[in-house]
Parts: sequence; C-alpha cells; structure tokens
Amino acid sequence: MDRQRGAALLMVMWLLILLAGLVAVFAFTARVEAIQGSALRAQAAGRYAAEAGIELAALRMADGDPLRQWYPDGRPQQFEFEGHAVEVRVQDEAGKVDLNAADASLLARLMTALDIEDGRARQLAGAIQDWRDSDSLLALGGGAEDRDYGAAGLPYGARDRPFATVQELQQVLGMDPDTYRRLVPHVTVHAGLSRPTPDFAQAPVLRALGLSERQAAEWLAARAAWQPGQPAPVLGGGLALAGTGSGTYSVASRATRPDGSLVEVTAILRIGAGAGFGQLYAPLAWRVGEPD
Repeated sequence: MDRQRGAALLMVMWLLILLAGLVAVFAFTARVEAIQGSALRAQAAGRYAAEAGIELAALRMADGDPLRQWYPDGRPQQFEFEGHAVEVRVQDEAGKVDLNAADASLLARLMTALDIEDGRARQLAGAIQDWRDSDSLLALGGGAEDRDYGAAGLPYGARDRPFATVQELQQVLGMDPDTYRRLVPHVTVHAGLSRPTPDFAQAPVLRALGLSERQAAEWLAARAAWQPGQPAPVLGGGLALAGTGSGTYSVASRATRPDGSLVEVTAILRIGAGAGFGQLYAPLAWRVGEPD
C-alpha cells in the first residue's frame, strides 16, 4: 500500500512539474509576442509619421500661394506628429541632371564633381549615352555597346532606349556600387531638361554647371538664407533665382520615434496637371527605408 502511495505521489509531482513547465512556456511565448507586437506598432507608427511628412509636402507644393509653398531646394522642414519628430526635404527634379536629356560632357563633369577620376568619368558618361541612344556607335571619349557587354560576360546589351528609372544605372557597363551611390541623389529621369536649373541644384550639380567651389558655396548659402517673399538673391555673373520648377519633386521624410530610432520614406511626386484628374499628386516612386 505504501509503495502504491509513493508511486502516486511521484506521478503527481511529475505532473505538477510538467504543468509548471507548460505555464512557463506559455508565459514566455506571450511575453515574446507582446514585445513583437509593441515593436510592430512602433514601426507602423513611425512609418505613418514619415508618410505624413510626404502628404504635408504634397499639400504645400500644391498650394497656390507662393508664400505658403515650401521652396524645393532640399532645405529641411520640421514638425511634430503624434510624438514623432519629422524632418522633410523637398527638391525639384529640375535641379538634377536628367539621364535622358543631358549630354555626355555634363554627365562627365557631374561625376568629376563627385570626385570620380576624369578618365573614368568620361568613360562612364559615354556608356550612359550609349545605353540610351538607338545606334551601335561608341560615344566619343569611350562608351559601351552590345559587343562590350558581351565581352564583359553580361547577357544583356545596351538598352538603346531612354532610362525608365534611375536604378537602371546599375546595369550600365562599368558602373560600380560606390559610383552609383554618389550619382543617385543628383540625377533624374523626370526633368526633361538638357541642363538643370541652379535654383534647386546641390553643390555637385552646380559644379557641373561651371561654378567654382567658392561660387557654389556662396550660392548655396545665399539660397538657404532666402525665404519666399523676399528679394531673390543674386550671385556675381548674374545668377539669380528664377523660381520656375518642373512640378515633379523628390521628397525625403524622416520620422524620429520617441526611442530615438528612425523611419525614412522617400518618394517622387508629380504635382498639378500631371497628377491626374482629382488627385493631389501622382506617385512616380515610393520607398520605405534607405534609398538604393
């Protein structure tokens, strides 16, 4: 009898240990899921705060009052949204070098301004020209046609059509990740201009347009200090703000969460008549996270 009671007691103890283990596992799982849920909520809140910056930028750029519009030269605009610190930068695509409209010499000067060696800059500029043109002739100063891609072991040749996206640059023969990252902030496929306008251009583009390093710095400083409604700044040589843009803007919105982490949303928006009937804007590109 005592032996049976001992066996029963031992079984009860094992069952209690098993139940305690199951409770611990369930409690741990619930804790992990709660932490994951909290992280997902915080991430979603940060994303929506960053997207609120995109929406506010579109609203300001569509405003008919020039004094209420944000000047699209990349200057920071800051506000608070649901406990998030949001910073938005808007740049008119007219201030960038258009991959489909700029000639090879302008492309080469841009790369030189980005500290790319002169010979390599000319070669890459020619390869960009050969990518978009329809002939099979090498660009002056160097380039790349189908046979060159084949010799490099690339199954595709020159596209022989205009760039559809900036990301296509990564397929151009000779383009490496470092050069691509340097170029991306300063090139576009949406402006349609053979020469970018200095009203919205950043320093490397201004250098490509022929300004010296000192002139570019002076122009950027004068432009940054200028606010809509004030007399337009003038630089030696007659450079002055014309205020005419393309209506297509690159927008980068960064939301800082209360814990200090960041969420960034970047977009390219077309405002106005090109947006479509009844739409504030047409999104041409949209990305959550760091740009390519």
